Amino acid sequence: MSTVTVAQARPATGSARRGLAFLTLTGLAWGTTGAAADLIYAATDIGPMAVSFWRHLGGLVLLGAFCALRRPAKRREARPLRGRLGRLVGAGVGMAVFQTAYFASVEATGVAVATLLTLGSGPVLTAFGARIWLGERLGRGGLLAVAGAVAGLAVLVGGDASVDPAGAGLAVLSAAGYAGVTLLGRSAGQRGEGAFTITLWSFGVGALVLLAPAWFEGLLPQGGDVWRGAALMAYLAVFTTAVAYPLYFAGAARVRAATASVMMLIEPCTAAVLAVTVLGEPLTAATVAGSVILLGSITALAAAESRRG
Repeated sequence: MSTVTVAQARPATGSARRGLAFLTLTGLAWGTTGAAADLIYAATDIGPMAVSFWRHLGGLVLLGAFCALRRPAKRREARPLRGRLGRLVGAGVGMAVFQTAYFASVEATGVAVATLLTLGSGPVLTAFGARIWLGERLGRGGLLAVAGAVAGLAVLVGGDASVDPAGAGLAVLSAAGYAGVTLLGRSAGQRGEGAFTITLWSFGVGALVLLAPAWFEGLLPQGGDVWRGAALMAYLAVFTTAVAYPLYFAGAARVRAATASVMMLIEPCTAAVLAVTVLGEPLTAATVAGSVILLGSITALAAAESRRG
């Protein structure tokens, strides 16, 4: 009996470790998103709705082309859309809210603060949502990680006078969208939905949701360095979207929802470093302390998840 248990536990542990690796790469890629958006705002007069729309559309086109050209390992039977549609559309709406509110928060309060607030509050919302809707228990490691996220947020908001209230509100709204994407993506992945399918639906629905508001805001820049803005938008579409999101959904399907959310705290730490070194944002004691606490949360939860069988 013990032999069977060990044999069954090893694949689960290996899968969790692969999930952690996927999420680590995603967090590093996503950590550059805010800096790229800030550089786009500096180069052109385009707004956050349009940036989010083009990122969705670019990711959809690139991933659609990749899926059309690749040869699947084995042919899957067609699955009825009923029962899948709600999760896939919900993930797309959540994606639109997550990205657009985040880009607006970057514009309002800066890259470091916006990213730390969004991805710091995301694990808290995700953990409670996973407990209510997915029946996932946090465990001791999860509770410590969520507590660390809350502590990091308290240090950041309480010790940094440059935090804009409107930008902070947009960051929390973005975190709510992120939590929805995480929960719906994990739920769909547990039911056999492929990472590329979830991602394509998310981008397609998100682009449709954003088309009208982006149109009224202005889809194309009217001034500034248009070519530099286009190059930065291409970077967002390729590396932080078409490459990163399939890795994220593949990783989220292998670990608990709360774990996936807390692992993404790699992103705000990366963004904070880029904000200071590349964009010249001030390095405050609150930013340093908050980043250290959040990184501690990542380390604790990653260790707990890698031991889970």
